[in-house]
Amino acid sequence: MEVLLNLSLNGLATGMLVFLLAAGLTLIFGLMDVLNFAHGGLFAWGAYSGIWIYSQTGSFLIGIIGAILVGFLLGILTEKWIIKPVYGNHVQQILITLGLMLVLSEMLKVIWGPNQISANPPSYLAGSWDIGGVIIIKYRLFIIFVGLLVFAAVQYMLSKTKIGLVVRAGVMNKEMVQALGINIKRVFMFVFMIGAGMAALSGVLLGPYSGVIHAEMGLEFAILAFIVVVIGGMGSFKGSLLAAALVGLSGSFMAYYVPDLALAANMLLMAVVLVFRPQGLFGMKG
Repeated sequence: MEVLLNLSLNGLATGMLVFLLAAGLTLIFGLMDVLNFAHGGLFAWGAYSGIWIYSQTGSFLIGIIGAILVGFLLGILTEKWIIKPVYGNHVQQILITLGLMLVLSEMLKVIWGPNQISANPPSYLAGSWDIGGVIIIKYRLFIIFVGLLVFAAVQYMLSKTKIGLVVRAGVMNKEMVQALGINIKRVFMFVFMIGAGMAALSGVLLGPYSGVIHAEMGLEFAILAFIVVVIGGMGSFKGSLLAAALVGLSGSFMAYYVPDLALAANMLLMAVVLVFRPQGLFGMKG
């Protein structure tokens, strides 16, 4: 039982990190119909900038805020200079964002060097509790809490606020929203900025979780994020949360019980879901 609880906690913490990345991708990919393969680069930049600010200031909170602000800035620049010219053209989106992904990764090496950088959680999140033989790591609980908090905040924004209504309406009928006098381009820039900020948040939280960060980490986690979006259903936040939890748990249990299948676990999970639900768990039938 202790092993099962520890594996579950570890899997949920990993799942929440992937969800934070996939949540931004759900906004950008699922709602705006933009194939942003540079999303992992924004994630990596959030990790590096946040951990650097944390190391310079000694405050993990300031590091998190700094990473989110860097994500916002990169999101605005990416949407304005890279994405805007290729709206509606998926092939060009794939090519240009893959190129941007490579550029962002190489820029990290230029600024911080090619070697891995270590990252440790702050003292108040370090260590663990031993409850009845079950080791509960504080930082993993913190990640789960942040993931659930972000999920609740974004769900509220999309369903209960004016900006959420405009975003959902703009996705369904952009011309109608523009006819009502709303600047849909500005709204989409805001959405892209929020998505990039969530990617950066996921990156800075990953640092102390894994212990090290490296320039190629963006591609690895971007693939997981795309898998989560596909499993959960395009544009579904509930689907992304459930899919991220499933991906995290399957990876954790497979790595412990069937290590040889650990790398293929996520692909197998996606294949099984798509066989029975081609539109994803919470996706709408086309």
